[in-house]
Amino acid sequence: MTGAGAAGRAGLDRAGLDKAPGDVARMFDHVAPRYDVTNTVLSLGQDRSWRRAVRDALDLRPGLRVLDLAAGTGTSALAFARSGAVVVACDFSLGMLAAGRSRVAAATSSVHLVAGDGLRLPFADGSFDRVTISFGLRNVADVQACLRELRRVTRAGGRLVVCEFSRPTWAPFRAVYLNYLMRALPPLARAVSSSPDAYVYLAESIRVWPSQRELAARVAAAGWSDVGWHNRSGGIVALHRGTAPHPDPGDERQDANVPS
Repeated sequence: MTGAGAAGRAGLDRAGLDKAPGDVARMFDHVAPRYDVTNTVLSLGQDRSWRRAVRDALDLRPGLRVLDLAAGTGTSALAFARSGAVVVACDFSLGMLAAGRSRVAAATSSVHLVAGDGLRLPFADGSFDRVTISFGLRNVADVQACLRELRRVTRAGGRLVVCEFSRPTWAPFRAVYLNYLMRALPPLARAVSSSPDAYVYLAESIRVWPSQRELAARVAAAGWSDVGWHNRSGGIVALHRGTAPHPDPGDERQDANVPS
């Protein structure tokens, strides 16, 4: 069976199609058993340095509350918790959360695994000092809605870090990279993954993902300020950042004059 055929049965054969949340969740349930090792192999070991870069960009300190959305098996959340922060690892794939539950429980009490949808986060406004999503924003059905939800649950002055695959900045390397994604990645996935056909979808979702500048515009449009990005591995990955703005004092004065 070809990868496109199998992924098509899950409703995810083409990255340009609407992503039904249930289909995406089932796809990640299938890849969960060997998800971390597959990522390490397919990224040639660079995934570890990308996770460290996210941790550093979050500027974590003891006592901070952190939301790790699309947390998968909790690998990054465990690293965040070593700073003394309290981390909520949220994912809508129950298979992913189940795969990481015993390891997280054995390591720390500062990581809390929560099932949740990035389009309707089960948290109150301003609940977190830091919010982050790594390699998950591509897979939500509505990117802008997810970015707005992350903004909603972040306190004023809090920080967003998005780690996502992006566009290599050097044109010759970009051509080689895209060829690797579409030709070499699926066969490699078949050798190491518990559900290799899903990686056909993942490869194409990377290929059609917006450029660094385009994603930064989307982050700003969702209400984040001080938006920027930093390329990693020549632009294979980009770390986008933003800050939850403080309320405009003028707006507060105006609200105070509205009769209750």
